[in-house]
Amino acid sequence: MTPPAAAPTASRGRFITFEGGEGSGKSTQIKRLADRLNAAKLPTIVTREPGGSAGAEIIRHVVLSGMGKMLGPEAESLLFAAARDDHVSQLVAPALAQGTWVLCDRFADSTRVYQGEVGKVDPKLIRALERVTIGDLKPDLTLILDVPVAVGLKRAVARRGAAAADRFEGEGLSFHEKLREAYLKIARDEPKRCAVIDADADPDTVAARIWTALRDHLFTVAIPRETTRA
Repeated sequence: MTPPAAAPTASRGRFITFEGGEGSGKSTQIKRLADRLNAAKLPTIVTREPGGSAGAEIIRHVVLSGMGKMLGPEAESLLFAAARDDHVSQLVAPALAQGTWVLCDRFADSTRVYQGEVGKVDPKLIRALERVTIGDLKPDLTLILDVPVAVGLKRAVARRGAAAADRFEGEGLSFHEKLREAYLKIARDEPKRCAVIDADADPDTVAARIWTALRDHLFTVAIPRETTRA
Protein backbone atom coordinates (compact mmCIF):
# COMPACT_ATOMS: atom_id res chain seq x y z
CA MET A 1 0.00 0.00 0.00
CA THR A 2 1.40 3.41 -0.96
CA PRO A 3 1.81 5.77 2.02
CA PRO A 4 -0.19 9.03 1.91
CA ALA A 5 1.43 12.17 0.56
CA ALA A 6 3.50 13.95 3.18
CA ALA A 7 3.29 17.71 3.68
CA PRO A 8 6.40 19.78 2.92
CA THR A 9 8.70 19.98 5.93
CA ALA A 10 10.19 23.42 5.28
CA SER A 11 9.05 26.16 7.68
CA ARG A 12 8.48 28.61 4.83
CA GLY A 13 4.97 28.76 3.47
CA ARG A 14 4.17 27.85 -0.11
CA PHE A 15 3.26 30.43 -2.73
CA ILE A 16 0.58 29.37 -5.22
CA THR A 17 -0.68 31.69 -7.93
CA PHE A 18 -3.83 31.39 -10.02
CA GLU A 19 -3.77 32.71 -13.57
CA GLY A 20 -6.11 32.66 -16.54
CA GLY A 21 -8.34 34.73 -18.74
CA GLU A 22 -11.55 36.48 -17.80
CA GLY A 23 -14.22 34.12 -16.47
CA SER A 24 -11.86 31.19 -15.96
CA GLY A 25 -13.14 30.59 -12.42
CA LYS A 26 -10.11 31.71 -10.43
CA SER A 27 -12.07 33.37 -7.63
CA THR A 28 -14.22 30.30 -7.04
CA GLN A 29 -11.36 27.82 -7.13
CA ILE A 30 -8.90 29.81 -5.04
CA LYS A 31 -11.42 29.93 -2.18
CA ARG A 32 -12.10 26.21 -2.45
CA LEU A 33 -8.41 25.37 -2.32
CA ALA A 34 -7.89 27.68 0.66
CA ASP A 35 -10.71 25.96 2.54
CA ARG A 36 -9.20 22.55 1.83
CA LEU A 37 -5.69 23.57 2.91
CA ASN A 38 -6.95 25.21 6.10
CA ALA A 39 -8.95 22.07 6.87
CA ALA A 40 -5.70 20.14 6.49
CA LYS A 41 -4.16 22.38 9.21
CA LEU A 42 -2.04 24.31 6.71
CA PRO A 43 -2.51 28.02 7.54
CA THR A 44 -3.54 29.70 4.30
CA ILE A 45 -4.49 33.19 3.14
CA VAL A 46 -6.04 34.36 -0.11
CA THR A 47 -4.97 37.58 -1.80
CA ARG A 48 -5.13 39.16 -5.25
CA GLU A 49 -3.42 41.40 -7.76
CA PRO A 50 -3.61 44.18 -8.40
CA GLY A 51 -4.41 44.73 -4.75
CA GLY A 52 -3.98 42.67 -1.61
CA SER A 53 -2.48 45.46 0.49
CA ALA A 54 -3.66 48.97 1.34
CA GLY A 55 -1.49 50.78 -1.18
CA ALA A 56 -2.02 48.20 -3.90
CA GLU A 57 -5.81 48.37 -3.54
CA ILE A 58 -5.71 52.09 -4.31
CA ILE A 59 -3.75 51.38 -7.49
CA ARG A 60 -6.18 48.58 -8.38
CA HIS A 61 -9.00 51.11 -8.51
CA VAL A 62 -6.97 53.33 -10.84
CA VAL A 63 -6.08 50.46 -13.19
CA LEU A 64 -9.52 48.88 -13.45
CA SER A 65 -11.16 52.26 -13.97
CA GLY A 66 -9.35 52.45 -17.31
CA MET A 67 -6.86 55.16 -16.37
CA GLY A 68 -3.93 52.83 -17.03
CA LYS A 69 -5.11 52.19 -20.57
CA MET A 70 -5.35 55.91 -21.20
CA LEU A 71 -1.71 56.33 -20.12
CA GLY A 72 -0.46 53.52 -22.36
CA PRO A 73 0.87 49.98 -21.75
CA GLU A 74 4.26 51.09 -20.39
CA ALA A 75 2.69 53.36 -17.78
CA GLU A 76 0.13 50.66 -16.97
CA SER A 77 3.01 48.23 -16.38
CA LEU A 78 4.55 50.71 -13.94
CA LEU A 79 1.26 50.96 -12.06
CA PHE A 80 1.08 47.19 -11.73
CA ALA A 81 4.71 47.11 -10.60
CA ALA A 82 4.06 49.71 -7.90
CA ALA A 83 1.06 47.73 -6.66
CA ARG A 84 3.06 44.49 -6.69
CA ASP A 85 5.95 46.02 -4.77
CA ASP A 86 3.61 47.10 -1.96
CA HIS A 87 1.73 43.81 -2.00
CA VAL A 88 4.86 41.66 -1.80
CA SER A 89 6.57 43.69 0.91
CA GLN A 90 3.48 44.22 3.06
CA LEU A 91 1.70 40.88 2.76
CA VAL A 92 3.17 38.10 0.63
CA ALA A 93 6.76 37.96 1.88
CA PRO A 94 5.90 38.31 5.59
CA ALA A 95 3.21 35.63 5.36
CA LEU A 96 5.52 33.15 3.63
CA ALA A 97 8.23 33.82 6.22
CA GLN A 98 5.75 32.95 8.96
CA GLY A 99 4.97 29.61 7.35
CA THR A 100 1.62 30.62 5.87
CA TRP A 101 0.55 29.35 2.47
CA VAL A 102 -0.30 32.26 0.17
CA LEU A 103 -2.81 31.80 -2.64
CA CYS A 104 -2.77 34.76 -5.01
CA ASP A 105 -5.33 35.56 -7.70
CA ARG A 106 -2.92 36.77 -10.43
CA PHE A 107 0.74 37.69 -10.07
CA ALA A 108 3.71 38.53 -12.32
CA ASP A 109 2.53 36.25 -15.14
CA SER A 110 -0.47 38.51 -15.64
CA THR A 111 1.83 41.44 -16.35
CA ARG A 112 3.87 39.29 -18.73
CA VAL A 113 0.68 38.37 -20.58
CA TYR A 114 -1.54 41.45 -20.46
CA GLN A 115 1.09 44.17 -20.81
CA GLY A 116 3.98 42.15 -22.26
CA GLU A 117 2.62 39.72 -24.84
CA VAL A 118 -0.61 41.51 -25.69
CA GLY A 119 0.34 45.11 -24.90
CA LYS A 120 3.75 44.71 -26.62
CA VAL A 121 5.71 46.27 -23.77
CA ASP A 122 9.44 45.63 -24.20
CA PRO A 123 10.35 42.34 -22.43
CA LYS A 124 13.43 44.07 -21.00
CA LEU A 125 11.18 46.51 -19.14
CA ILE A 126 8.97 43.68 -17.88
CA ARG A 127 12.02 41.78 -16.58
CA ALA A 128 13.47 44.91 -14.99
CA LEU A 129 10.23 45.59 -13.15
CA GLU A 130 10.18 42.00 -11.90
CA ARG A 131 13.71 42.31 -10.55
CA VAL A 132 12.76 45.44 -8.64
CA THR A 133 9.38 44.28 -7.31
CA ILE A 134 9.79 40.57 -6.58
CA GLY A 135 13.50 39.81 -6.84
CA ASP A 136 14.01 36.09 -6.25
CA LEU A 137 10.43 35.49 -5.15
CA LYS A 138 8.78 32.99 -7.49
CA PRO A 139 5.58 31.00 -7.11
CA ASP A 140 6.08 27.40 -6.02
CA LEU A 141 3.18 26.53 -8.30
CA THR A 142 1.20 28.50 -10.88
CA LEU A 143 -2.21 27.11 -11.79
CA ILE A 144 -3.35 28.35 -15.19
CA LEU A 145 -7.10 27.89 -15.48
CA ASP A 146 -7.88 27.44 -19.15
CA VAL A 147 -11.28 27.82 -20.79
CA PRO A 148 -12.36 28.63 -24.37
CA VAL A 149 -12.60 32.38 -24.72
CA ALA A 150 -16.31 32.35 -25.55
CA VAL A 151 -17.03 30.36 -22.38
CA GLY A 152 -14.96 32.67 -20.20
CA LEU A 153 -16.54 35.85 -21.53
CA LYS A 154 -20.03 34.42 -21.09
CA ARG A 155 -19.20 33.62 -17.46
CA ALA A 156 -17.78 37.13 -16.96
CA VAL A 157 -20.99 38.72 -18.24
CA ALA A 158 -23.10 36.55 -15.93
CA ARG A 159 -20.83 37.35 -12.98
CA ARG A 160 -21.00 41.12 -13.25
CA GLY A 161 -24.72 41.29 -13.99
CA ALA A 162 -25.83 44.87 -14.67
CA ALA A 163 -22.43 46.34 -13.76
CA ALA A 164 -20.21 47.80 -16.47
CA ALA A 165 -17.31 45.78 -17.85
CA ASP A 166 -13.97 46.65 -16.27
CA ARG A 167 -10.78 47.65 -18.10
CA PHE A 168 -10.00 44.13 -19.35
CA GLU A 169 -13.42 42.51 -19.65
CA GLY A 170 -14.36 45.22 -22.13
CA GLU A 171 -11.65 44.28 -24.64
CA GLY A 172 -12.51 42.49 -27.90
CA LEU A 173 -12.43 38.78 -28.73
CA SER A 174 -9.02 38.96 -30.40
CA PHE A 175 -7.51 40.44 -27.23
CA HIS A 176 -8.77 37.54 -25.14
CA GLU A 177 -7.64 34.92 -27.66
CA LYS A 178 -4.13 36.38 -27.46
CA LEU A 179 -4.30 36.24 -23.66
CA ARG A 180 -5.17 32.56 -23.72
CA GLU A 181 -2.35 31.65 -26.07
CA ALA A 182 0.15 33.71 -24.07
CA TYR A 183 -0.76 31.85 -20.88
CA LEU A 184 -0.42 28.49 -22.59
CA LYS A 185 2.99 29.55 -23.90
CA ILE A 186 4.16 30.36 -20.37
CA ALA A 187 3.01 26.92 -19.27
CA ARG A 188 4.93 25.26 -22.11
CA ASP A 189 8.05 27.26 -21.30
CA GLU A 190 7.94 26.58 -17.54
CA PRO A 191 6.37 23.15 -17.00
CA LYS A 192 8.00 22.61 -13.60
CA ARG A 193 6.29 25.69 -12.18
CA CYS A 194 3.05 25.77 -14.15
CA ALA A 195 0.10 23.42 -14.42
CA VAL A 196 -2.64 23.99 -16.98
CA ILE A 197 -6.06 23.15 -15.55
CA ASP A 198 -8.95 22.43 -17.90
CA ALA A 199 -11.51 24.70 -16.26
CA ASP A 200 -14.32 24.07 -18.75
CA ALA A 201 -16.15 21.81 -16.31
CA ASP A 202 -18.26 21.96 -13.17
CA PRO A 203 -16.58 23.46 -10.05
CA ASP A 204 -16.16 20.10 -8.29
CA THR A 205 -14.32 18.59 -11.25
CA VAL A 206 -12.07 21.63 -11.62
CA ALA A 207 -11.30 21.60 -7.88
CA ALA A 208 -10.30 17.94 -8.12
CA ARG A 209 -7.99 18.69 -11.03
CA ILE A 210 -6.37 21.51 -9.07
CA TRP A 211 -5.81 19.28 -6.04
CA THR A 212 -4.18 16.65 -8.24
CA ALA A 213 -1.85 19.26 -9.74
CA LEU A 214 -0.93 20.58 -6.31
CA ARG A 215 -0.26 17.08 -5.01
CA ASP A 216 1.90 16.21 -8.01
CA HIS A 217 3.94 19.42 -7.87
CA LEU A 218 4.31 20.16 -4.16
CA PHE A 219 3.87 16.98 -2.17
CA THR A 220 6.25 14.05 -2.03
CA VAL A 221 5.38 10.43 -1.61
CA ALA A 222 7.70 8.23 0.39
CA ILE A 223 8.13 4.99 -1.51
CA PRO A 224 9.71 2.19 0.53
CA ARG A 225 12.83 0.64 -0.93
CA GLU A 226 12.57 -2.87 -2.24
CA THR A 227 14.51 -5.46 -0.30
CA THR A 228 16.07 -8.56 -1.70
CA ARG A 229 16.74 -11.89 -0.07
CA ALA A 230 20.15 -13.48 -0.20
